[in-house]
Amino acid sequence: MAFEALSDKLQQVFKQLKGKGVLTEDDINAAMREVKLALLEADVNFRVVKDFVASVKEKSLGEEVLNSLTPGQQVIKIVHEQLVELMGSANSKLTYSPKGFTVIMLVGLQGSGKTTTCGKLAMHLKKNGKNPMMAACDVYRPAAIDQLEIVGQTVGVPVFTMRDNKHPEEIAEAACKEAEYKGYNVLLVDTSGRLHIDEALMDELARIKKRTRPHEVLLVVDAMTGQDAVNAADGFNQAIGIDGIIMTKLDGDTRGGAALSVRSVTGKPIKFAGMGEKMDALEAFHPERMASRILGMGDMMSLIEKAQETYDDEQAAELERRIRRNEFTLEDFLEQFGQIRKMGGLSKLIDMLPGMGGQKMKDIDLDQSEKEFTHMEAIIRSMTREERLNPDILNASRRKRIAAGCGQPVSKINQLIRKYDDTKKMMKHFNSGSKFKRNQMFRGLQ
Repeated sequence: MAFEALSDKLQQVFKQLKGKGVLTEDDINAAMREVKLALLEADVNFRVVKDFVASVKEKSLGEEVLNSLTPGQQVIKIVHEQLVELMGSANSKLTYSPKGFTVIMLVGLQGSGKTTTCGKLAMHLKKNGKNPMMAACDVYRPAAIDQLEIVGQTVGVPVFTMRDNKHPEEIAEAACKEAEYKGYNVLLVDTSGRLHIDEALMDELARIKKRTRPHEVLLVVDAMTGQDAVNAADGFNQAIGIDGIIMTKLDGDTRGGAALSVRSVTGKPIKFAGMGEKMDALEAFHPERMASRILGMGDMMSLIEKAQETYDDEQAAELERRIRRNEFTLEDFLEQFGQIRKMGGLSKLIDMLPGMGGQKMKDIDLDQSEKEFTHMEAIIRSMTREERLNPDILNASRRKRIAAGCGQPVSKINQLIRKYDDTKKMMKHFNSGSKFKRNQMFRGLQ
């Protein structure tokens, strides 16, 4: 989980503050010492920590907070606001050419996940109505062109290559002409990287930038490298100028120091965050939502958006109709597992729920929960269609046959049926209310 260690420590600090009806200056000073230590342990840049704590402390010592009926909550509100400001205040969107053809150049050090991110960004653009092409301009790393072609096949986006040409600026320029001629409206230029920032790399990138005149230069950095990622961002920005940052592997960075430091150090926004290995695991970076996650407030807007992506109106209306008629079957039950997986699995969903911070997450064995999902899915798939549609016919002999087919004991089949019955009862009870609001069930706080 991103920011897990920092989130745990901050929530412990604020739990103590919320337990006090009156806050003194000593209370604020003690809390800020803990906040400072938590941020430093999270690998946040020292200068950033110093400025952050000073700003929070100054605002927290105001009369409005100290004389408030809920001073602890007021301090948390200030910390939330400062975290949002630290990470960029608002979601920074991509800039597109008003003429209709946009060039986006991806740069970064070797190993940051640039080529994979190029494919993820192409998939994101397709989802948002764009028609992208990718250009393979990494002529040094072995199999880099092959890798981008495989990524392109995976996301269904064409890749422009010139295997015999060893001049990346010429490849990029030819790709621009080809993409525009063929009617693509976005070109993603995948450039080469190095193990460190050097003059040769920067000269090459400067030549590509001059030839293609990109509307966006996006730096891809690995969040798990901490302050090295921040230093790389600062170096690239000073050498060639960048417009934004894509932070990869943020889901695996339990500290989060890079995400909290990079905007302040470079002045450039994080535009996207890589939150997993799958090609659709690229999310627009929303500072306010991320700040809420860090403070254990959840991220309901992202949860709602994911639900909307996986559940269309027709599916929701059909399921509503089935529940109304008490026709919720094991096939419907199975479909719900699929929807949860499409939304990123249990770990991603729980991460977005308010109050489900690291300490509470420790009480939940997510690996075991995912295994249970897999077992239940195997059990249902071992049934005949008749049994899925009418579980009442599942007598002892049928249950033994299903157990043999899925490799699970009969007790697991019995357990699944009980869970299904409980779910069905809950839905029936929900349906019996005075108003049945489908959007409450499937899309939450819209």
